[in-house]
This record gives sequence, structure tokens and C-alpha cells, in this order.
Amino acid sequence: MKILPYLLVAGLLLAISNGAWAGAPAAKGDGKRLLPGEPVIPRERIREADCLKCHGQKGFAVPDETLGRFRHLDIDAETLHQSVHGRYGCLDCHSDIGQLPHKQHLKRPDCVRCHIAQGKGAAPERTPWLAGDNLDIVIQTRRYTHSIHARRKGAKDNAGCADCHTAHYVFPSSDIRSTVHKLNAPETCGKCHARELEAYRRSIHGASLKTPWKGDSATCTDCHSAHEIAEKGALKTHRVITEQCGNCHSKEVRSYKATTHGQLAWLGNTEVAQCKDCHDPHNTHKIDDPASKVSPQNILKTCRKCHEDAGPDFVHFRAHADIGDIERNPELWWLGRAMIAIIILTLVFFYTHSMLWFWREMKSRPYEWITVDGKRFRVRAKRIRHDSGRHFRRFSWQWRLNHWALALSVMTLTLTGMVVMFPDTAWAMFVIKLFGGPTGFGYVHRTAAVVFLLAVFGHAFVVLRKLIKDKDFDWFGPDSLLPRKKDWEDMKGQFKWFFGKGEAPRFDRWAYWEKFDYWAVYWGALVIGLSGLILWFSPFFSRFLPGWVFNLATMAHGLEAFLAVMTLFVVHFFNNHFRPSKFPLDTVMFTGSWDLEEFKEERPEEYERLKASGELDKRLVPPPSKRFKTVSYVLGFTLLSIGLVLLILVVIGFFHRGLV
Repeated sequence: MKILPYLLVAGLLLAISNGAWAGAPAAKGDGKRLLPGEPVIPRERIREADCLKCHGQKGFAVPDETLGRFRHLDIDAETLHQSVHGRYGCLDCHSDIGQLPHKQHLKRPDCVRCHIAQGKGAAPERTPWLAGDNLDIVIQTRRYTHSIHARRKGAKDNAGCADCHTAHYVFPSSDIRSTVHKLNAPETCGKCHARELEAYRRSIHGASLKTPWKGDSATCTDCHSAHEIAEKGALKTHRVITEQCGNCHSKEVRSYKATTHGQLAWLGNTEVAQCKDCHDPHNTHKIDDPASKVSPQNILKTCRKCHEDAGPDFVHFRAHADIGDIERNPELWWLGRAMIAIIILTLVFFYTHSMLWFWREMKSRPYEWITVDGKRFRVRAKRIRHDSGRHFRRFSWQWRLNHWALALSVMTLTLTGMVVMFPDTAWAMFVIKLFGGPTGFGYVHRTAAVVFLLAVFGHAFVVLRKLIKDKDFDWFGPDSLLPRKKDWEDMKGQFKWFFGKGEAPRFDRWAYWEKFDYWAVYWGALVIGLSGLILWFSPFFSRFLPGWVFNLATMAHGLEAFLAVMTLFVVHFFNNHFRPSKFPLDTVMFTGSWDLEEFKEERPEEYERLKASGELDKRLVPPPSKRFKTVSYVLGFTLLSIGLVLLILVVIGFFHRGLV
């Protein structure tokens, strides 16, 4: 009888090893080892009740060598039926079960395959194709497949669907029972990200969860999104988190994107401040909390992580440059209002000027009769093509070379500069990729800026030097580009002509609109150049300039550049190429000469003055060759096409984001 206890213990251990403990069926390996008398149930006859004979038993578990403990496999059938998967059967997910009892080690259900199949109409019959939330499920699943969790498949810390949503009790994120509900997400994510969870609990966001009466707060999925989880430090991560922060802090995110930090960071520059650099990503505190990185006690230290030589006044930089807040940002408010007023007044005046000019030239064209298929039609005459065989030299090769330097540098600056001004447009993100990222992109922009400034101020230096040597030069004469009384009279006469109240004015060497173009370049070079230098050499200027100066420089740089684009590629193009008497292209800046008859028509005052003085014959040159004309047209149309494309991109950016 003493041997009986030993036999009982041995039998008990044998039962455990065969999987019979805790009500488990004695199935092992391929499922062919059964308890005596236990029937085999083929797949087509398996019902939920058959599965629940084991999995419906509370506490049902099996040893798991990987976990080093028992793995619980019991199912609460009632809760399962209430979940979003309640309409599915066990075999819909566990597709590798061929019979009961089944194999001990089953494949993990492929959630991704099933969810993607919903978009192809190949999901289980219980799921109507793309009905209800199915389309959103497909979208979210595809996003997950490109996330860091899915891409690290096979890694120990990889997160599968069940790790976040559980295997059987999947509820909508709005349901408090869901493991990804707003209030439950921190604990769910914290299973893998314990350090981040601990920091989050100390932050203002985590503290608000404990005191819900203070208002709603952000949890993990509010900042990181639910499925677009990218690698730490990746550009996509920065963009997703910035956009997610904007769901609660829309004003702050918009104002951040208006600063150099936000613009360049969005384009992928890792050297400028992102949200995480000023606000601890998980341990975030109120600005007046001493623990905050942007509190008065810590802000200079935070700034000096990037701006090592920044002076004490640099802390006045507006990291969230809200132009509409006059109390917090009075400098930005006043400058913004002033520059927007200049933009509106300039564009209204010159766009109106161009439209009236177009209307008047079309109306002034004589009618002519044409015959088509025996029928006569009365139409406006086409543009007069001058071909007198003699040309008047208007621009020397030095002027034309300078014009090329200006044109190419301005177009390069427009492309690279407007990408920064409108960084979140699709075309801007496409262009930044073409340049291989923001680093090379920045070199191109600054190189073009140097060429532009040399062309503008180098030209000014040469002209001034020449004029100072010429003691007899009349600074307010017909050859001077300085504004004079005749320009005012010509402009009034032009508007009278627009409305049919007088004859068209007789222009001398420089018309009033040409002088506007000329001096607008210098105004733009001064504003854009000065502000650009401050931003370019910010490490030097940050030592002694207050921080808000850099906000003013950013705003002035962008707004003045926008005004330049909207006048250059509209008004300048119209005045010189697109008005009916010039359309489609005036080649004088490419060939350097006008047909003598065209010169007489465009500049009658200068023509008569030079003819009377005998200077006209000295400036007559042979017409350009046919090949030279062809090359001029090709180059001219190329520049015009590039300019119009840039104009369209800027207009798209304006309607997408606005100016400030």
C-alpha cells in the first residue's frame, strides 16, 4: 500500500505532460494522440461549442517555454461576442485547424491579410465588402504595414495587432473596454515602452488623466497616431507627431510652421529645433513649471543646445510666431500688417494697370476682313511685325549678361525659397527630394543669393562709378533712371488713354513702369538680402541681437519674396512680353536691339531726340541673324515657361497655406 501514493504522483505528472491538466485535451504534436474514447471532429463539423469545451473553461492554460510560465487560453465567450469580431467564428481566424483536437502549436492569425482582403472583397462572408468602417480598417492596416512595428517583423520588441488590440476582445477605440481607448493606451503602450510611460505619468498630459475634471488630455495615440509609427528621429515621425499635436494645439502648430524652425524641420532638416527639442516629448510641463525646458529658468539653456553663443536676449525669439497676437508679438503684428498692406496695394494697382492696358490695346487694334469658305468675317488685326532691315542697339552685352544673372538667380531663389515658405505642399516635398534633402538644397539657395546680390549691387557700383566720372550727366534727364516729373505726367496720360480720354503718352528712353521694375529690384534686394544675411549668419547675430529680430527677418524675407514673385512673373512679364503689341515675346533683352520702326513706335521722344542730335545713326546695327533669332526665341520661351510654372506653384502654396 505504501507504493500507491508514488503511483498517483507518477500518473499525475504523466497527465500534465500530455496536456490533460486544467481540462486540456490530450492533444500533442500533430493532434493524433487522443484521450481514450475521445472522438475526432473534422473541420467542417466543428462548432463554437466544441471549442469552448476547453477554451470556455476559466483558467485554461498550457505551459509556455518562451514565456517561462503558463499561457492562458481561456476565452470569455460573452465578451467576445460583444467585440467587433463577435460575428466571426473561431475558424475564420484559426484557419490552420483541420480537426479537433487540434495541434498544440497553431499559427498566429494573420490579421493583416484579413483586413487587407476586405478592400479586395475577399474577406469572410460575414463582412460586407467595404461596408461601414471597413474602408477605414483597410487604410489603417496598410499604414500599419509600413510602420516600424510591422517592418521589424521577427524582432523581440515587435508589436503585432494582438499586442495592442488583444487577440479576442477588440473594441472600437471609443469604447472604454478597448485596450487602445484614450485612457487605456498609456498602459497598453507601456508594456513595451516602460521608460516612456514613467516619464509620461509625470508630465502635464499624464497628470491630466488623473484629474479629468481639469479637461481632456493627450495620450500616446494622440501624438504618435494609431498606426503610422515610424522610427525615432525619422522625418515621417516628426511630421506625424507635429500634425497630431495640431489636433489640440492648432494655433501653436501653425505658428511654429511659420518660423524657420518649423519650415526647415518639416522639410527634413535635423539641425533645427523640433517640438521634442523644446518640449520634452514625454515629460512635458507647463511653461511656468520650473521643470519645463521652456520655463524662464531653463529657456536660455534650452536655446543654447543649438545656439551655443546665444546672448541673454536671444530668449525673446518667438518659437510660436503668431502674427495675430499683438500683445505677445507686437513687433510681428506691426510688421506683418505693414507688409501685407504693401503687397495688397502694389498688386491691386499694377494688376489693374495691366488689365486696363490689355483692354485698351485690344480695343485700339483696327479691324480687318478675312474670307473663310467664301464667307467674310470682321476680326481684330494681328500684331504688326516690324521688318525695316535696320536695328537700333538698346542694350549692350554687359546689360544682357547682367539680366541673365538676375533672371537665373531669381528663378532659382524662387524655387528654393518658396519651398521653405510653403513646406507642407506636395510640390515642395517633391522638390526637396530632387535636391537630395535640405542640406544641398540650402547650398543652392545661398549660392543663388550671392549671384543675385552681386548682379544687383555690382551693377549699381558700375553705374555709379561711370556717372560720377561723367561730370555733365543730367541726374534727372531723359537718360536717368531716377524718377522725375515727366514719369508722373506719363502715368496720368497712360490712364487717360486707357479710358479713351486722351492720346497715348510719348515715352523717352525709360518709361515709368520700367523705372518701377528697376527700383523694385533694389528694394527687394535690400529687404530680402538684409533679412537673408541675418538668418544665414544667425550664430553671429544671435550674440547681440534680441531673438524677435530673427522672427522679423523670417517674415520680411518671405513676404517680400512673395511680392517679388507676384509682380515679376505677372506684371513684368505682361509689360514686356504678354501685352498684345508684344505677345508672345519681346527679344530685345536677348538680341540687344529693336527694329528701327519698333523703336520709333515704342520710344518716340528718344527717337526724335537722337535723330536731331545725330546720335541715332551711331547706334544703328545690322539685324540679328535668323539663327540668333531662333536661339533668342528658344531661350526666351524657356525662361517664360519656367517663370509661369514657378508662379503656379507659388499660387498653389498661397491657397494651401496663406502667407502667415
